[in-house]
Amino acid sequence: MEWCMSMPKVELHAHLNGSIRDSTLLELAKGLGDKGLIDFSQVEHVVLKNDRSLSEVFKLFDVIHILTTDHATVTRITKEVIEDFASENVVYVELRTTPKKNEAKGMSKRSYIEAVLEGLRAISSVDVCFIPHSEELKNHSNPISISAINDKCNENTRKKIFVRLLLSIDRRETTEAAMETVMLALEMRHFGVVGIDLSGNPAVGEWVTYLPALKFARGQGLYVTLHCGEVPNSREIHDMLDFLPERIGHACFFEEEHWKKLKSTKIPVELCLTSNIRTLSVPSIDAHHFVDLYKAKHPVVLCTDDSGVFSTSLSNEYKIAASSFGLGRKEMFELSKSAVEFIFADNTVKEDLRNIFSLAAKNLEL
Repeated sequence: MEWCMSMPKVELHAHLNGSIRDSTLLELAKGLGDKGLIDFSQVEHVVLKNDRSLSEVFKLFDVIHILTTDHATVTRITKEVIEDFASENVVYVELRTTPKKNEAKGMSKRSYIEAVLEGLRAISSVDVCFIPHSEELKNHSNPISISAINDKCNENTRKKIFVRLLLSIDRRETTEAAMETVMLALEMRHFGVVGIDLSGNPAVGEWVTYLPALKFARGQGLYVTLHCGEVPNSREIHDMLDFLPERIGHACFFEEEHWKKLKSTKIPVELCLTSNIRTLSVPSIDAHHFVDLYKAKHPVVLCTDDSGVFSTSLSNEYKIAASSFGLGRKEMFELSKSAVEFIFADNTVKEDLRNIFSLAAKNLEL
C-alpha cells in the first residue's frame, strides 16, 4: 500500500458527491437530523460501515443528494475531495458532477458549478491547476487575469494537482435539460470544464434522449465519456459504442459482439474494481474483465468511482489490482503512466504529467 501511495496516479472516473469523507457526511447528516429533516439514527450506521451492502449504498446516495443542495456544502466537499486525492499523490483528476438546481436555496446549475470552482480556489495545502494553459496565456496581459483566480503552480516547492471538470447528464433528464448542461459546459470551458459525462441510474431513460446533446457537445469540441454496460442492455451498449465516445466507464455487461467492437475501436475504459464488486456488477474480483482487457493491451485506467461511498482510494484500487492480478511495481507504474494519454486536457498538461512520471520513475528506481 505504501508503494501504491508513493506512485503518481491519474484519476479519470470520480463522482464528486460519491467521494465525500465519512466524517463530513456524519457532520452534515447530524446537522440535518438536528433540524428534523432526516432521522440521523437511520443514517449513522450506514455512514460508519466500510462494507456497505448494495441497498445501503443506494440509501447513502439518497442522503448525499439531500446534503449537497446548498452552495457552501458543495464548496466544502469539492475542497476536501481534491485535498484527499492530492494527499495520496494523485497528480491529475477529472472530477465529474451533475449540475443541480435548488430554487429553495437559490441554486441554479451555473451557481452549483461556481460553488465547485470556489472549492478549487479554497485549497491552500497544494497548488491546484484547473484553468487551461491557453486561457492563462490569453489573459496574461489582462489586469484582472483569469490566471489570478487560479493558484500559481510552483512545481519546485509545492505539490501540484491538475484538475479538470466533467459535467454529468443525469439519465432522468430530458433532452432539453441535457442540452442545458452542455451549454453550461461550453460557457465554463475557460474554468477547466473539458467534457460531458452520461451517468445516473442505468435502468432509467433511453439513449436517444441524450444523443442530440452529446452530438452537439462533440461538435463544439467537448470530450464525451459514457457510463456504458452497467446493466444488461445489449442494444444501448451497441449504440453507445457506435457513437465512439472518447472513453467509457465500467463495461460490466458486455456480450461478445460488444467486446469485439470495443477492442477494434480502442476506446479507453475507466475501470472501478471495488465499485463493480460492491454493486454486484461482477461476481468476484477473479472474474473482473480487467484481466482480459489488460492482457489484450486494451487502454484501461483504474479509477475509484465513488471513493467515499465504496470506502476506497485510488491507491487501494492499485493495491487490489496488484494482489488480485499479480501486477508488479513496474506494471502498476506503467498502468498509471499510460492513463496520461487518455486524459481530456491539452498537450501542455500531458507533457507536464509525462515529466512528473519520468521524475518519479527515477525516484522510485524503476
